[in-house]
Amino acid sequence: MKQSPVRDTLRRIQDLIREELGAPLRGAGEKRLESVLASLAGGGLARPEDNDVSHRDVTILLADLRGFSAIASAYPADLMLQLLNRCFGKMGEVIDHHQGTIDKFMGDAIMVVFSGDGMAAGEDAKQALLCAVEMQIAMNELRQRHKEENVPEMYMGIGINTGKVVAGMVGSELHRTYTVIGETVNLAARIEAFSLRGQILASQATHERCPGFASAGDLVTIHVKGKADRLCIREVLAIPSHGKVVPRQERRRSPRVEVKLPFSYQALHNKIVIPGVMRGVVHDIGYHGVLAEVNRPLALYTEIKLDLELPLVAHRATDIYARVVKVAEKDSRHLVGVEFTSLSGESTSSIQQLVQMLM
Repeated sequence: MKQSPVRDTLRRIQDLIREELGAPLRGAGEKRLESVLASLAGGGLARPEDNDVSHRDVTILLADLRGFSAIASAYPADLMLQLLNRCFGKMGEVIDHHQGTIDKFMGDAIMVVFSGDGMAAGEDAKQALLCAVEMQIAMNELRQRHKEENVPEMYMGIGINTGKVVAGMVGSELHRTYTVIGETVNLAARIEAFSLRGQILASQATHERCPGFASAGDLVTIHVKGKADRLCIREVLAIPSHGKVVPRQERRRSPRVEVKLPFSYQALHNKIVIPGVMRGVVHDIGYHGVLAEVNRPLALYTEIKLDLELPLVAHRATDIYARVVKVAEKDSRHLVGVEFTSLSGESTSSIQQLVQMLM
């Protein structure tokens, strides 16, 4: 049977959207587009009104390239744009495969909506979790390719949250776009901000939407800006039913050596380095982090920028960005476990060389 003009035009537009954005419109977005085309075919001119909104249950996935700004400042802009397009092109393929809709690109970040329209209950959360794991697997493959090409390796942090959103048009007469907003989106962004490179963090709401689907770490409570209650999150480690494992677990296994290296550090807020230098001593160091003693308490998940002298390998690392992942008090001393989130290739090589020398 010959396809109707409206359906044929819809298919063509969806193909263009997929080529440009990485995924076609789905669910309510696709129905809205088809309605507009049908109206045009009938001689009318339909467009969503400003008050044409809907309330929906969705799962939001936020992904951000860790340390991209620091990397971009050290390499040519055309190279970084090429790598960014390569990365987002690959991520778009994974997202489309799992029926996610790319809501927007935000510089080095991407926001994806899993609506679950026409799916079984909890399927949106399942697709989002599986998509996130496969995104990290794809990023791992890209890093291997980048290493062979001698270009910067990139890591991604991912945050996932499930709940209600408001969907509708946002903008002005000059430019408007269809998007989703609400507390669910805000919390997804907060969760993503806590994720380390190569890590996936998901809210308890997402895990409860599909219990037992993902293998996850222990429940952790975090304080997020603007909320009195603490938020419960878990690290996603694997999707056993699909045989998918987050590659980040292998990167954690690196040798560690005891040292006594004085260092200085500054705290970060909203990715901005706060004035005021503090000091501490590194007691052991590995490829991806350190155990340090600091002169004042640091809260869990605090972001810091380190200035670390490595005299044995004649290198001073002033470009290490990290996050506090463990805190402890011992004999009135403030001990912190710190995991690197971004550092240059030169600092990475120097730290690895130092560790190997001292093993």
